[in-house]
Amino acid sequence: MSQKSENAVGIFDIKNFDSGIDITEVAEDTYQCTSFANVTAFDTAKGLVLVDTGLSKLSQQLATALREHTDSPVHTAIYTHGHTDHAFGLDEFLIEGQEPPNVIAHEAMAGRFDRYARTEEYNKIINGRQLSADPAAAEYHSLWEDDMFCWPNYPPTTWYSDDITITVGDTTFEIHHARGETDDHTWLYCPDRDVLCSGDLVTAAAPNAGNPQKVQRYPWDWADALREMAALNAGTLLPGHGEPIVNDPEKTEHRLLRYAEYLDTIVDQTIERLNDGAPPHVDIVREIDLPDPEESWLQSEYDCGEFIARNVIRYYGGWWTGRPSELKPAGRGAVAEEIADLAGDAETLAERAEALIDEGDERLACHLADYALEADPENEAVQTAVANVYEARAEATEDMMSANIFASSVKYANEGRPFR
Repeated sequence: MSQKSENAVGIFDIKNFDSGIDITEVAEDTYQCTSFANVTAFDTAKGLVLVDTGLSKLSQQLATALREHTDSPVHTAIYTHGHTDHAFGLDEFLIEGQEPPNVIAHEAMAGRFDRYARTEEYNKIINGRQLSADPAAAEYHSLWEDDMFCWPNYPPTTWYSDDITITVGDTTFEIHHARGETDDHTWLYCPDRDVLCSGDLVTAAAPNAGNPQKVQRYPWDWADALREMAALNAGTLLPGHGEPIVNDPEKTEHRLLRYAEYLDTIVDQTIERLNDGAPPHVDIVREIDLPDPEESWLQSEYDCGEFIARNVIRYYGGWWTGRPSELKPAGRGAVAEEIADLAGDAETLAERAEALIDEGDERLACHLADYALEADPENEAVQTAVANVYEARAEATEDMMSANIFASSVKYANEGRPFR
């Protein structure tokens, strides 16, 4: 197996994605299986109701640990959304000879799986960047199943649109749809046991509502769903990633409402600035007073507030940045060559980029580094300088997505090809 990029932030290096296995009985006959992605098991008179099924590479360990507490067959599985760490691990939880379970999901999930199949190679590249800082990293492909870009082995058998209530044995589950990190997201409440399962609408870090390489997120709907959940006054909150809150209604409400407040702050400011003369998008993002929360579970370890603002702009403002030259732009290489000629040559741009890094202006440094590499990609001095710029940028970045994309740029620079 190849080594991950020297500058990469590993997916298990942050608290939000701990790969350890822990089984907690959070209510009577109700188990939270905490790992990279969490699984909840409600043991009922008719069998288990699972909420999510974990990352396939870890689901066998999760299932083995759960079976120390219950040997009930799986009656129903509910996918909170169609990401690979939530909907692809059901096999391991089934017991020999049992009937195939009923699998429930929101109807938008079908489109997600179809999209994955259609853009399989693209998704491998962008996930390699995001998770390993290397589009071709072997450790990425060993962790994330190649078949994650299609339908799971156990696809949904029951689709719902807005809300659905089911009873399994003597236990009722109120299932709700909400757009948030995805358009197919489900959260549920079990009133008989006062347990709320949020899926990835709640995790152990700032909401994944930005993500620069992925499809549209919906932070405004996400905030509404969090307030709807808070109104239930539930005692136990089981997030999609991170530790549970058990039998503590005040703490549960605080977590939900603070998450909503974080999203509201970004959404409201972004729309306010869009309405203020439709300025260029980059100006909008730079002018927003992003939240700076103290809570450990609202830190920008994975996604970041700047990306969330850009997702709001993408939804309400389209793809044009508002800068006239970028409506129908020249090729990047042509622009870079012209700028390099004006500066003297590409090496001059690259040297200035390194100087700007030393001066603490990382953002401007990266612009010049890009132009230098695009103007003269085979120049080894330029390659080295650009790699140095992006190595420094990666090391100075807090959120994993940005750090790994910048670290990917180091690899690209060393290979003599612009980041594209």
